Amino acid sequence: MDAAQLTQQMINGLTLGSLYALIAIGYTMVYGILRLINFAHGDVLMVGCYFAWFGAVQFGLPWWVALMGAMALTAALGVLIDQGAYRPLRRAPRISALITAIGVSFFLENLGLVVFGGRPKAFARPEMFNHIYQWGEVRVLSLSIWVPILTAIILAGLLLFIRRTRVGMAMRALSRDLVTVQLMGIDPNRIIAATFALGSALAAAGGVFWAMKYPQINPLMGVLPGLKAFVAAVLGGIGNVTGAMIGGLLLGMAEIMLVALLPELAGYRDALAFVLLIGILIFRPTGIMGEELPE
Repeated sequence: MDAAQLTQQMINGLTLGSLYALIAIGYTMVYGILRLINFAHGDVLMVGCYFAWFGAVQFGLPWWVALMGAMALTAALGVLIDQGAYRPLRRAPRISALITAIGVSFFLENLGLVVFGGRPKAFARPEMFNHIYQWGEVRVLSLSIWVPILTAIILAGLLLFIRRTRVGMAMRALSRDLVTVQLMGIDPNRIIAATFALGSALAAAGGVFWAMKYPQINPLMGVLPGLKAFVAAVLGGIGNVTGAMIGGLLLGMAEIMLVALLPELAGYRDALAFVLLIGILIFRPTGIMGEELPE
């Protein structure tokens, strides 16, 4: 592989990793507070894509308006899922919430099949993301440059929100000690709802960028990216937002480099994520940035 090919593959890896990072943050935020692996997160991504598709195709909205609308509606869906499915189980054993998350996932997938149909729908890529830049032998789609930039802006805003706002500080406090936070007069249900809203909105953004990269959507499209984003969250240290970003970028880069350097193993690209998951759980269960927390 020459330098031009290596550069191109690294850009592709950065783009894919950015998508995983956006989706993984929703997993890690919910787990950080509730110790719940929200397996419905990938399907929330799928619903967000359909919201954007309806906004852009059915209502003719500009892509960025459709994206903002999809993020807002998906945030509302996240709150609805929390209030309807998870809040009644706050005091139940964790396995109950986990099983409920799997049930919500299947519910959204089958509801999507009934409402949207099983046939994939084309997801048009906006013109600004269709331009191809060429530097020597390196040819890069503008989407591959815009996705990491937009992801970095969104994640920087998220970190500012978590570290500088009262709601963000309450989220961090809640992830440390749920009981003490309640004694200080903070309503945990309000903060948990805000966490679901934020994570779901990011999932919608990640889903829309995903649909632009692989320009079609279907009711089962969230399954694989959702599972891989979960692996990225575990790799980075589930419960740690910065770790989710690092895990996403590492996973995206590893997948692309596997195909680029060892094309005969390209068929094992999806399996790589789960091999990494097994390895990280065996050798470093807390992930790269995670820390051991008391039960």
